[in-house]
Amino acid sequence: MNIVLVVFDSLRKDCIGTYGQPPWGQVHTPHLDALAAESLVMDRAYPESLPTLPTRRALYTGQRVYPFDKGDFRLKGDFVGAPGWGPIPEDQDTLAEILQQAGFRTGLIADVYHMFKPSKNYWRGFDQWTFLRGQEKDPSRAGPEPSDEMIRHYLPEELENEKRRAFIKVALKNMYGRDRDEDYFNARVLIKAADWLAENRDADNFFLCVESFDPHEPWFVPEHYRRMYDDTAGPEQVISGYSADAMSAPLLRRTQANYSGLVTMCDRWFGHLYETMRVLGLLQNTVLIVTTDHGHSIGDGGYIGKRGYPSAPEVVDVPVFIRHPDGVGAGRRSNMFIQHTDISAQVLEFADLPVPNEMDGRVFFDAAAGNGKQIRDHVTVAWGPNVTVIDDKWWLNCKVDGSGVLLRDLSSANPFEQNLADQHRDVVRKLYKAALADAKTDLPDFLLEMARNQDDAPGCSDLAARE
Repeated sequence: MNIVLVVFDSLRKDCIGTYGQPPWGQVHTPHLDALAAESLVMDRAYPESLPTLPTRRALYTGQRVYPFDKGDFRLKGDFVGAPGWGPIPEDQDTLAEILQQAGFRTGLIADVYHMFKPSKNYWRGFDQWTFLRGQEKDPSRAGPEPSDEMIRHYLPEELENEKRRAFIKVALKNMYGRDRDEDYFNARVLIKAADWLAENRDADNFFLCVESFDPHEPWFVPEHYRRMYDDTAGPEQVISGYSADAMSAPLLRRTQANYSGLVTMCDRWFGHLYETMRVLGLLQNTVLIVTTDHGHSIGDGGYIGKRGYPSAPEVVDVPVFIRHPDGVGAGRRSNMFIQHTDISAQVLEFADLPVPNEMDGRVFFDAAAGNGKQIRDHVTVAWGPNVTVIDDKWWLNCKVDGSGVLLRDLSSANPFEQNLADQHRDVVRKLYKAALADAKTDLPDFLLEMARNQDDAPGCSDLAARE
C-alpha cells in the first residue's frame, strides 16, 4: 500500500466547502470538496501540540510533545517559537524512518522553512527530501531592497511598525520573479510532489509527505484569486498582526480576501496533485490523507493571528480527509475524536506495520468508517503554557498550572460568548485532571514559570483548577 500525506499550514477548517464557511463568506475549494466526496471525513480532529514545529513533531513521531519536558530549546540560528520548537529528539523514531526500514521508498517535498533551519532534523528517514525555499523570512535572497512604494503597497501605513516593516522587506525580496501561478510557493510544492510520484512509479511501496506552508501568512497571492473575494481598489494587507489592534473594515475585508484567495489557490494546485495521482493510476493503490497543522483567526473576536489562550475553533479544529483506494469510508463522516498522533499510528496500520508501544497515537480508521467505538472520550491540545481540553459537551482552556480558567458549553448556541467556569467547578476539575493525566509526567519548571508570568485572558475565572 502506498501512502501520500499532504499537510497545509494555517488552513482553516471552515474555509473548506465541505465543512461550511468562515464568518466572511464562502471560500471556493472544489478540489478538496471532490476529495471529501471520495473520503472518510473526520469532523472532530485536533492537533496534539501547537504551533508549527511541535505539531509536526507529534505528527511525524506519533508521540506527545506536551508537556514539553523535552522542549525547552534555545538553538542558534532560530528563534524560540514556543515550547517544543526544536528538532525531533534522537530517541524518537519517525514515521519515515520506520517505513524506510520496512522497505518503503520515502519522500518529503516541503517549503516549511522552519523544518530546515539550523539544528532541525525533520527530514530524517526520507530517501529524498526537497526544500523549496523563500517562504516568509527564509534568508533566500539578500537583495535588492524593495522600494518604499512596494513596501507601502503591501504594508498599509496604519499598520506599520519597525518589526512589521522589517518582516515585509524580507518577504518581498523572496517574492521577486514570482509572476505566474507556477512561481508561487504552493504551486511549486504541489507540482514537485506530482513530479515525485511520476518519477517513483517503480517503487514497490512508497510514502510521500507533502508540506505546503501556504496558506500561512504573508498572504501573497496572484491578484485574480484575491479579486474572487474583493474587487475593490486600495492597498493590500498580507501580514498577521498577532494582536487585537483595530483594523479598518476595508483592510480587514482585504485581509480576508487575500487569505481566501490563497486557500483557493492551494486548492487549485492540490487539484493538480490529485489529478496526477488519478492519471498515474495511483488512486487505485494509494491511501491519500490531507490535513493541516492548525487554523488562523482573521478578525474572529477582533483578533488576527493564532494563539492557545484563549483558544478557539478557528485555530484548534483541523480538517482530516482519508481517501482509501478500496473506497472504504467514501462519502462518510465521523465525529470520532482524533489527534495528529492518531494519523501517525493509522499510517503504520495502512502500511501493515505494528504500532510501536511508545506511540501515543491510536488506529481509528476502521472504527470511524464503520461508526465503531470512540478511541477516546476527550482530547488535550497544548500550546506553550496553556492547555485546551475538549469532550462531547465542554471546552476547557486554562494555563497549565490550573489558573486563568475558561469553560465553554459546546451544546449552547454561542459557546464562546460565556465563561461557565464558576458555575461548573466540578467540570473544570475533571477536565484539568484529564490534561494532567495526558501529560504522563510532571510539568517542567520552565513551563510552570511561563504560566505564572502570562497574563490572564479577559473574562477568565479566578478559581484554581489545580487541587
